[in-house]
Amino acid sequence: MPIAQLTEEEREALLHNNPEWSLSREGKAIERTFTFGDFSEAWGFMNRVALLAESQDHHPEWFNVYNRVEITLTTHDADGLSQRDVVMVRSIGELV
Repeated sequence: MPIAQLTEEEREALLHNNPEWSLSREGKAIERTFTFGDFSEAWGFMNRVALLAESQDHHPEWFNVYNRVEITLTTHDADGLSQRDVVMVRSIGELV
């Protein structure tokens, strides 16, 4: 069974409830940049997100330079955002 994309209303609610995130890729992804005190803090955060991602079987696209971590979430099986991204945004927010 295919994974359903979020509706326009669901995407708007996701952004409203998580204003630190922004839509990208023509509304098919959501992204956020996190800045930490140093590389160790950034790496620790990435490790915690990696454990979440593995437990949810939903892996982010990310980029790290020193104290900055950029995360992009999308559900490739849905060709856009899905409830899996909503759960991951919430889970990442609980780590910060």
